[in-house]
Amino acid sequence: MRLPKSSSVSDRALYLRAAEDLRDNDKQWQAYQSGNHCVLLAGPGSGKTKTLTVKLARMLSEDVDAPRGLACITYNNESARELEGRLDALGIVPGGRVFIGTVHSFSLTQILLPYAKPAGLGLPEGFTVATLKQQRGALERAFNKVVGGSENPQNWRLRMDRYRRAFLDRSRTEWRTRDATLANLIEHYEAELRQLGLIDFDDMPLLAVRALANNSWLQKALVAKYPILAVDEYQDLGSALHAMVMGLCFSAGMRLFAVGDVDQSIYGFTGAYPELLRRLSERDDVEAVRLGLNYRCGSKIVTASEYALGEVRGYRAPDQAHEGTIYFHPRPSGYSGHASYLLGHLLPEIQARRPGLNLGEVAVLYPAAYIGDDIAAAAASAGLTIIRTDGNALYPRSSRILRWLEQCAIWCCGGWRAGSPRISKLIGEGARIFHEAILDEDAQLTFQRTVIEALWTRRDATLGLHDWLVAMRADVIAPSIARSRSLADDFDNLNVFVERLSATGDVEDMSLGEFAGIGTGLDRINLSTLHSAKGREFDVVILFAMDEGKVPRGNPSDNDLRESRRLFYVGFTRARYEIHLMYSQHNASRFVTEVRERLQQT
Repeated sequence: MRLPKSSSVSDRALYLRAAEDLRDNDKQWQAYQSGNHCVLLAGPGSGKTKTLTVKLARMLSEDVDAPRGLACITYNNESARELEGRLDALGIVPGGRVFIGTVHSFSLTQILLPYAKPAGLGLPEGFTVATLKQQRGALERAFNKVVGGSENPQNWRLRMDRYRRAFLDRSRTEWRTRDATLANLIEHYEAELRQLGLIDFDDMPLLAVRALANNSWLQKALVAKYPILAVDEYQDLGSALHAMVMGLCFSAGMRLFAVGDVDQSIYGFTGAYPELLRRLSERDDVEAVRLGLNYRCGSKIVTASEYALGEVRGYRAPDQAHEGTIYFHPRPSGYSGHASYLLGHLLPEIQARRPGLNLGEVAVLYPAAYIGDDIAAAAASAGLTIIRTDGNALYPRSSRILRWLEQCAIWCCGGWRAGSPRISKLIGEGARIFHEAILDEDAQLTFQRTVIEALWTRRDATLGLHDWLVAMRADVIAPSIARSRSLADDFDNLNVFVERLSATGDVEDMSLGEFAGIGTGLDRINLSTLHSAKGREFDVVILFAMDEGKVPRGNPSDNDLRESRRLFYVGFTRARYEIHLMYSQHNASRFVTEVRERLQQT
């Protein structure tokens, strides 16, 4: 076994020690040992992230010689951040040899930015990524040219996006015949963007697929750089990613390690198609490994989760697992009354039953962000603090810049004493965010000095958050933004949040310490939509507003019904010890009724 020059024996020892924890699970070990294309079918709580992390470390150390590396595509930035943290613990820092990020980030940074011109994509020189405001303006102008009328052009956005994602090859006759108005609207919308030197979020994978399909040399260039491609949450990444995998891995020679679960596919509205994962796992040239143990949920919750899914999958808890408990709470009145009951009665009961429970281990999950407003209002009345990760949060949790600033705030509020987070990790993550502005060693040293000085001089949890953000924006972020073509929207999010905290804003200024607390989620009740809770886990989960007409929505199609059931299943399997189902007394979701009745029969 030969180690690449960039690996050390100590780093190798870290992942080898971690791998020993996989031996007792024969399926995890089988995936770890696989040497060809492999698909890991991993249900909730099955240890898939741990398996993926250790497998990545092994492949990088044993299977790829420096300077070549591997790429790992994740569903969202949060998943990428978690993988980066786990790999860091194994001595592997993302950088030149390791790409970890979304399919959009991979498309932009590895294909479009370096190769758009030679690949013949016809993009404007020096193109940038459009902000939401710029996208809305382009859609409005295109709508007025193609459709016209008094209707809000933004009402067409969802249909337009779905149609774009459905056609990777626009030379097909069906591109125009299926819906000529939508096809025309899309072409005018994209032309409006290009006139301004812009691409949007959906352009990234669509253009990347086009570039790969038309340029075999580009496929070879990517395989030369990354001979291995890993994909997490494969079922959620859609047809563009699948087309990349088919071309890069089954034509050009990349080795694939994919992880996913058809039963947790809940993003059909973004173009996710779980059947793609099923087809991939059934290929003769792919080794499929299914994980059968659920290490997260208590044994009763594991059993009941199959009732929630409506399918038998054979998952089980380890022999020594705790039982877990399922509670049902039919409630009269509206959701504001349900929220008051939750925080004034149910939560104290849970705390009495589980002494020492940190509120950060309690999650209230609901079908839509507006429902969280009632819970947030009830929490404020009760003097309880919350952290929201839905569309009505203080700021988008998907913002790379704001999430990085959260970590910087934690360092300023005592993390510098404890060494957590490490200043080197903050600098490294910041450098990856602003990578377009940090092109050489001198720029890297300048960025490092700037971050250290900015944080060291602001180590005070009592500082006003507004002033801290303004100073960090001026000293650290603004100098890099001008040279970063993909961060305009993130910068807008920061500016909006700063304005909201100002004297004329709608949010009362908070201290830096409060912001750091939001970042960690410590001792704050988690409020989240079911969609945003995917991939997370908590000691206690309260599924709120589990009503017919909400989960599933009214008059669902067969496909909507299947996805709604999967969404319910995802929420159900976030819980380690207790799962609480809250619903209107005479309008329980059909999924709740089925779980309750089947539990009564056992």
